[in-house]
Amino acid sequence: MSLATPPVGRRERNKQAKLERITAAARELFAEHGVDDVTTQQIAEKADIGTGTLFLYAKTKGELLLLVQNSGYVDALEEGRAAAASIPDALDAVMAIIRPIVACNRIQIDNGRTYLRELVFGDPDEPYHRDAITLTLQTEDAIAGVLRRDDRVGHDDAATLAHVVSAIMFIGMASPANVARTVEEILQEIRDQVRVLIG
Repeated sequence: MSLATPPVGRRERNKQAKLERITAAARELFAEHGVDDVTTQQIAEKADIGTGTLFLYAKTKGELLLLVQNSGYVDALEEGRAAAASIPDALDAVMAIIRPIVACNRIQIDNGRTYLRELVFGDPDEPYHRDAITLTLQTEDAIAGVLRRDDRVGHDDAATLAHVVSAIMFIGMASPANVARTVEEILQEIRDQVRVLIG
């Protein structure tokens, strides 16, 4: 019995190619102009598709932003996990996970803040919103894994602490008070709070 994956059909390849064009077009336009100053028509034109086709892939501009930001978040989380694996100190390891996520979120500040708003208030039935929630849970799991290295921290307590650390991180990134602050300043604020939390 063969376990080989069947080849992907032309239709699926075309769908994937369109999704990649949409993602690239939205990423470029959002980075250049900010999400608020880009229309779905501009994204469709840049991706060389019709607006109706665009809405088959993402129903709103918010979903398009989630699609774009999620792809960066995946890379940032992987970078953070890899860095944390070799750091013995819990606080330093937690911050190693958080650092690339904050940096990713702050590439274009308005986009990053809008992403967080979409994550909290967006439609949880939309696929890119579900992906964003999954990434948040994976981040919490990575942080909990670091905290569980300490034998004194139980499984449930590590998960609860990780949830609180995640909230601290998201509030630090979303806070209007932090709009003009640098990545390093935000990371220091997060570090100070996490240090008190995990002792």
